[in-house]
Amino acid sequence: MTNAMTNIIKAAASFFLSHILFLFFFFHLHCQSAQNNSEQIIPSYINIGIIEDPNSPLDAMTSSCMEMAISDFYSAHPNYTTRLRTRTRRAESLLDADFAVLELLKQEQVHGVIGPQHSTEEKFITELGQKVHVPIISFTARISALPDIENHYFVRTAIDDAVQTRALAAICKGFQWAKVVILYEETDYGSRFISHLKRALQDVEIGQVLHPVAVPGSAKKSHLLKELSMLNKTQTGVFLVHMNPSLGFRLFTLAKMSGMMSKGYAWIITDSISNFLNSMDSVTRDSMEGVVGIRPYVLHLKKFQERWTRNSMVQNKNRGQVMDLNAYGLWAYDTITALAFAVEKIGPVNSSLLYTKLAKNGTKHGPLRISSFGPRLLRELSTTKFRGLSGHFELVDGKLKASAFEIFNVIGTGERRVGFWTPDGGIRRQFISSSDHDKAKTYSTSTAELKNIVWPGDSTTQPKSWSILPTRILRIGVPCKPGFKEFVNVTDIDPATNRTYNPTGFAIDIFNAMLKYLPFEIKYHFYYYNDTSKSEWTYDDMLHGIPRKDFDMVVGDTTIWAPRASYVDFSLPYSESGVVLLVKNKKVFDMWIFTKPLRWDLWLAIGLSCIFMGIVIWILERPAANNPITPGEESVVMPETEQPGMTYLAPITVLAFPERNMVTNKWSLLVLVCWLFMAFILMQSFTANLSAILTVDQLKFAFSEDFFLGYHEASFMKKFLIETLNIKESRLRGYSSVEGFHDAMCRGSKNGGIDAIFDEIPYMKLLMNRYDSQYKTVGPTYRTDGLGFAFPLNSPLTAYFSRAILNVTQSSEMTTIEQKNFGPGYSSQDPLSSTISQGTSSLNFKQFSGLFIIVASVTIFALICSQMPTLSKLTNITKQLVNKYCCRTTTAGINVERKMAPNSDQDDADATCIEVVEIPWSNEADVVQDVEREIKGGTSSTDK
Repeated sequence: MTNAMTNIIKAAASFFLSHILFLFFFFHLHCQSAQNNSEQIIPSYINIGIIEDPNSPLDAMTSSCMEMAISDFYSAHPNYTTRLRTRTRRAESLLDADFAVLELLKQEQVHGVIGPQHSTEEKFITELGQKVHVPIISFTARISALPDIENHYFVRTAIDDAVQTRALAAICKGFQWAKVVILYEETDYGSRFISHLKRALQDVEIGQVLHPVAVPGSAKKSHLLKELSMLNKTQTGVFLVHMNPSLGFRLFTLAKMSGMMSKGYAWIITDSISNFLNSMDSVTRDSMEGVVGIRPYVLHLKKFQERWTRNSMVQNKNRGQVMDLNAYGLWAYDTITALAFAVEKIGPVNSSLLYTKLAKNGTKHGPLRISSFGPRLLRELSTTKFRGLSGHFELVDGKLKASAFEIFNVIGTGERRVGFWTPDGGIRRQFISSSDHDKAKTYSTSTAELKNIVWPGDSTTQPKSWSILPTRILRIGVPCKPGFKEFVNVTDIDPATNRTYNPTGFAIDIFNAMLKYLPFEIKYHFYYYNDTSKSEWTYDDMLHGIPRKDFDMVVGDTTIWAPRASYVDFSLPYSESGVVLLVKNKKVFDMWIFTKPLRWDLWLAIGLSCIFMGIVIWILERPAANNPITPGEESVVMPETEQPGMTYLAPITVLAFPERNMVTNKWSLLVLVCWLFMAFILMQSFTANLSAILTVDQLKFAFSEDFFLGYHEASFMKKFLIETLNIKESRLRGYSSVEGFHDAMCRGSKNGGIDAIFDEIPYMKLLMNRYDSQYKTVGPTYRTDGLGFAFPLNSPLTAYFSRAILNVTQSSEMTTIEQKNFGPGYSSQDPLSSTISQGTSSLNFKQFSGLFIIVASVTIFALICSQMPTLSKLTNITKQLVNKYCCRTTTAGINVERKMAPNSDQDDADATCIEVVEIPWSNEADVVQDVEREIKGGTSSTDK
């Protein structure tokens, strides 16, 4: 009984305990679930302020995008513990924007402000953000008004305009536009953009930005037409437009009315206009036909576009006009997304810890509290990276990282994409993503990568940066003169208008050849200056027609001369020049010219040396005459009676008959070798100097102040001769043709002609080429810079024509043009006749004194040695030593036959034996003695 009760009690206690534990566990789960539900339902909110203009279609579009961004983000991330809460304030003016920011900071306690839209609002708002440590975020500010150091809390989530200027510069370089006209809106933002653009153009070697034109945003129609008219007169065909869309659309409408949207023009627009092309009407679009533009490249988001269209129609039905979605709306969407990511990375924060203290210097509206959350938000926002609607989102130095721009062409009712530009790859036909940049190893500025572009006027021909527009025809002046028609020959003239229709000549052919090297096309008419029936004229008079606006340029044989450079500009020379003196090529007869190569002292030294050599040889050869002549030996010593006569003829005879054995003594031979050495040097020097004298003699000319000089009439030569060379005017006679010069030179000054001609090299070459060797140039060449074309001062045509001249003159075409006008064999590359006029002096004894000293020393040495007995004995001893040690290896020089009696052992007793004995060569005396001994059967000297 007791045991049963005990078991019942234990069972009841166990049941009760298990239920208690179950209830406790259920309560714990319920509490945990309630806590989790509570955390999901009550997130941490962070206030973000937004400033917008209620009258701005752009703000209406971006506001709709930001609302969609918040909804989309938290729908995709419902478990995030933080939430963005936007607080919007409207501001229609700069003052309203300042008050709106203050209100957001004080009343709404925001930790970030999205705005401002305009750069004029930037300075005050960013200063507030810096003071209270609240990030100021803008997706519309493209260039900061303050340095980055002073804008630590200013974040721009739009592509910096400095990147856009690099893209524009690459396009200008690719199209080879060296000069560009920029039209921009007259604002601080526009001025900063132009500064960046100029720097970018200089980086790619775009030489000049012509006339940057600042247009007020409120400019009226008359003002715009006046600016366009002035631009049309600059003859510049390339325009780059950077202004707000409203002003830009009005500008293009008026440009079409002014005829500046026709063939030969090029218009480039920045994304300040191209982002809003969908908002323009059909009339404006028609006026922009052929325009090329750039804008940030974004993917085509069809679904998002449809959603945004539906939302904007509902949200803004009472707001008025709302512009179409563009890059600014996508940047606004990505800005909210980036803020949401950054806040979530920070996590929930106690509201009591969001602010630290009051700012030391508040405002006149009261103190402001410093945010402790703002610096953390700025830090996390700077490191946030994701793939947004506008592309890759990443901030670098407080700015959105540069991405691609698309290049498009306005055609018909839409735009046609023709290519892309990226910071790493440059201009490309296809888009290259950041991951594929390694594949594009080079930065390209070649527009050949782009698709075909239709330019204004439905033209497919690329406009040039400096072009003569269709309404502008150049007036080109050419000289009309009776002579030297090889340079310019004016025919088919119209006296009423002074026009010439088919001029020919060297200068005209150069001009025509240059046209194909110009980077633009020109229209022109030729106008001749001064008919031959009129009064005397000069080239200077013709050139003065350029500043008088009679001519736009002068084409002819115009000399580039310093005094003329004060009123005209010259191209590079197309022909060499320089002033030379031309005289008759008279040949003077001189029967004694052969004596001129050597001066009298050298002739005397040669004669004395011949006598001296003859005496020495006679002395050296006398002992040979006293030696007995061996029988059978041919005598080489002349008879005693002939020696005195040959004394003086020996040196000369050696030169004439070098093969004859003139001497027998080796010392005589040494003397003759030295004499031959000296004689050959003298002969070579004589020949060279005689050749030079014969050449120089043809170039000798003695200039006299009494000479009458001819010059090229109407040229600068008369003034040059009088002012530079100080020649009297009474001694000058002008001629205008090659024939006139030649006739005057043939008549001479005594018969009304001239004695010499001073003129430029091209004309003198023509004269010498026609009359061959009748003339020669003498004296120095007075330098001038050549023949060139003349232009107005500071004319942009000068540089282009100069480059074209280089292409012509350095090609084979130049030779063809020269020979066509001046005849076969003519070439400007051939030098003019030699102008050596100093003469060549005769050679004197001093110049060869060293040679005479050497020869005399050797001769005297030989003479002394031959007469010294001691040296003679020493010579004999030397001979014996040489014979003893050298002849063992030397083949004998003489064979001697000796008969021998037959041996008793031989069968034939009558036989005789001939023995041939080889005797080594030593000298003639030893040989004779050895031969005698061998014949007698004695011992020869060689046996010893």
